[in-house]
Amino acid sequence: METNKEQEPIGRLYDIQGFSVQDGPGIRTTAFLKGCPLRCPWCHSPESQLYKKQLSWMSMRCLGVDACNSRCIKACTKNAIELGQTRENIQDGSEIQMIHVKRDLCDDCGDCAEKCYAEALYLCGKDYTASELTERLLQDKNFYDTSGGGVTISGGEPLTQIDFVECVLKKLKEHDIHTALDTTGFAKWDVVARTMPYTDLYLYDLKHMDSKKHEAVVKVPNEPILENVQKLAENGKKLQIRIPVIPLFNHDEENIRKTAEFCTKLGDAVTMIQLLPYHNLGVMKYLRISDEPVAEATPPSDAYMEKLKDIMSGYGLHVTIH
Repeated sequence: METNKEQEPIGRLYDIQGFSVQDGPGIRTTAFLKGCPLRCPWCHSPESQLYKKQLSWMSMRCLGVDACNSRCIKACTKNAIELGQTRENIQDGSEIQMIHVKRDLCDDCGDCAEKCYAEALYLCGKDYTASELTERLLQDKNFYDTSGGGVTISGGEPLTQIDFVECVLKKLKEHDIHTALDTTGFAKWDVVARTMPYTDLYLYDLKHMDSKKHEAVVKVPNEPILENVQKLAENGKKLQIRIPVIPLFNHDEENIRKTAEFCTKLGDAVTMIQLLPYHNLGVMKYLRISDEPVAEATPPSDAYMEKLKDIMSGYGLHVTIH
């Protein structure tokens, strides 16, 4: 973990989202940190997986090389930007010559992004000191106070930047801000435990109850995840369990029932179960940072989601479809 000259932790984020109403109670501001040990194929924020800054290209913003005099191509000393496909200009029907980023040559230096005034090219990842981020988050305090909201630290996996996260959470509690931590739970227990004094609510992901299937798909086993959430419950922490419902992975009734049985054992710590139906909105984000093909699936139907909700509700759990 980096520190500044005053030895304050520095964290790397890829987004800050204000007026968030999906990441805990009330109106919240969610800070999204880069870096995650999991590799979920359905990840709706693929730019969150790697800690390093990444060059992203949003084609819909591109004005074309003629409009900018090829500024991005000229700025790249690695020859990583070339002429790409053309698209129609919706205003006059003419063709716009766009670019293509050669990912094998790009080192994510960001020189091209500095020259792109349309911000079609941009560097995903910005560093903050703990004080800088806290100051930004406190700008929305009036919304928190009037709605019963607060701040949610999310990712990626925020526990991969534990020094930074712990410091920010502590500073927020000094201002009496409600805090939530959105986590996969994949970390050593002593890392998770460091967040407990400063975290009011954990938004905790459970992806599959079978560890072999879990590891085969998301590349890590689930034993630490299950052990950590049990310890959080034993320590009296409040939990919202989040279950992404992914076709051909964990959407079968058997896994949903086993997950429900596990959640009931966590007792009163579980305030809510959130079922998150798979969507393909993340596909376009993959294309912004990579040329690799992306696997897609058919989202579960509303009727099937209601069926899964009924199954889990039958175990006495408070279940919502997110």
